[in-house]
Amino acid sequence: MKITRQQEKAIKQLFTAKGWPQRIAALTIVAAAAFTWWQQDQVKPGQMVKGGQIIGKVINVADGDTITLQDAEHKQYKLRLAYIDAPESAMPFGPESKQHLNQLVGGKQVEARVDDVDAYGRGVARILREGKDINLAQVDGGYAWHYSQYAKKGQDQGQFARYQQAQQSAKKEKEGLWRAPSPMPPWDWRRQNKIP
Repeated sequence: MKITRQQEKAIKQLFTAKGWPQRIAALTIVAAAAFTWWQQDQVKPGQMVKGGQIIGKVINVADGDTITLQDAEHKQYKLRLAYIDAPESAMPFGPESKQHLNQLVGGKQVEARVDDVDAYGRGVARILREGKDINLAQVDGGYAWHYSQYAKKGQDQGQFARYQQAQQSAKKEKEGLWRAPSPMPPWDWRRQNKIP
């Protein structure tokens, strides 16, 4: 929380003022600032937070690593699948990646475990359907890369190893995008096409 000059002055006055009226005025300013700060940190219904969990129905699959989930209260959440990066829609295997994810979760109940919230306000989540790790299934089927440079920061070692193994297996078996002689990772494609 950033403290304003008025709040800083009020805090000093709270401890240095000689009269009660000045101390009460200072205490009022400090209390109002504390309440505002506390309210900013409270989770509001429908708000995504790191460590949160959402259960609902997948109502849209935007691409191979982005879905929209609707909970029981009809609140919608745009979620990016954590630790993976799928081909963009305009890339080779982009439509196939989307179709594969749609077959796995489209119109189905899932559990989303929010690991982070990105700069676009999307939850970055691990998606589970009947206990199955859907993010891992995208990598295992050859429809996404394990986004290892980001996964190193938040994925536990056991999960990281499973995702790496799934990618190596898909590559060896020439599953999905690995059928191409040298598939371009989406992060390189975005950089080449100046897409954030």
